[in-house]
Amino acid sequence: MSDIPTGARDAFGHIAPKLAEITDHVLFGDVWERPGLSKRDRSMLTVTTLIVLSRPNEMPFHMKKALENGVTRDELIEMITHLAFYAGWPSANTAVAIADQVFAEIDAAG
Repeated sequence: MSDIPTGARDAFGHIAPKLAEITDHVLFGDVWERPGLSKRDRSMLTVTTLIVLSRPNEMPFHMKKALENGVTRDELIEMITHLAFYAGWPSANTAVAIADQVFAEIDAAG
């Protein structure tokens, strides 16, 4: 059981314990671990989906995770630029501002 992620439980398990359990066990414990796609590819798909659906609350976490999973900063920016024409300018504009914040946080943390 020690392999099961605890991020959701730590983040919001106190208010939504079942949602945290499902997030940790099913989403990150199972779906993200499936061999059909690399974590890098899953990150690219997830960030793209969050941009297209205009989900700014989830973008910082998943942009950081994408960088951890091997997506480069240049690739994230290129994804956002490409999506401006498919998801809309406002979605891209929001995403690029969030990417800027994420990059600054990572740089400040050293």
